[in-house]
Amino acid sequence: MLEELKEKVFKANIDIVKHGLVLFTWGNVSGIDRDKGLIVIKPSGVDYEQMKAEDMVVLDMDGKVVEGKLRPSSDTPTHLELYKAFKEVGAIVHTHSSYATSWAQAGKSIPIIGTTHADYFSGDIPCTDDMPKDWVMGEYEKTTGTAIIEAFKGINPIEIPGVLVKNHGPFAWGRSPYEAVYNAVVMEEVARMAYLAFSINPQLTMNPALVTKHYERKHGKNAYYGQK
Repeated sequence: MLEELKEKVFKANIDIVKHGLVLFTWGNVSGIDRDKGLIVIKPSGVDYEQMKAEDMVVLDMDGKVVEGKLRPSSDTPTHLELYKAFKEVGAIVHTHSSYATSWAQAGKSIPIIGTTHADYFSGDIPCTDDMPKDWVMGEYEKTTGTAIIEAFKGINPIEIPGVLVKNHGPFAWGRSPYEAVYNAVVMEEVARMAYLAFSINPQLTMNPALVTKHYERKHGKNAYYGQK
C-alpha cells in the first residue's frame, strides 16, 4: 500500500540525517496521499541506519494504523493536525537541528534579514506562544499542532513553510517529502545566518523591497528564477 510514497518518505527521513539536521532518532518525516486520505510516517524511535522503506507506517486521518508492524512516530498527532489545517501541504518534517532549535528554545521568531531567507520564506519564521499547562499535560502532541495553527493565523503556510515550536524545535513542510526536507535545510541555514549576523551587528536592518523582490522572483506570478 502506498509503496511509492513510502519510498519517498523513507528517503526523506534518510536525507534529514544526511543534511545534518538529526542526531540519533531526533526527527521524523511524513507524507500524505490526499486522494486516499492516508499518511505515511516514520516509525517511532527506530535507528536510521537500520530503517527500511517497508518500516514506514500508514495511518488514516484519525491516526489509526492501516498498515505497518511498528508504532508510528510519537509526533504523529502534530502531523495530523497540520495536514487537516494546511490543505496544500503534502509532507512534514520535524527535527531538532541546532540553530533552528536554539531560536525555538530562546522563544524567538527567525527574522527576515537577508535575501537567502527571502528566497524561500516571505517573512519571519514564527515561533509559537507558550503552551498552557493543560495542553502540555493533556494531548501534548495534538496541542502542539494547535499551537502551530494558531501561530499561522493570517499567515500563508505555503509562503512561510516552517515554524518554531517554543522551547521545542522546528517543523517544516512542503508539497512533497523532498520539498519539505529542502525547506527544513533552508530554515536551519537561515537560522544559523541570522544568529551570526546579529552577533556581528545587533542593530542590523533589512530592506523590505529586497524581501519582496527575492520572494516574488522565485514564487510570484511573474517569477523568472531558473529555467522554464
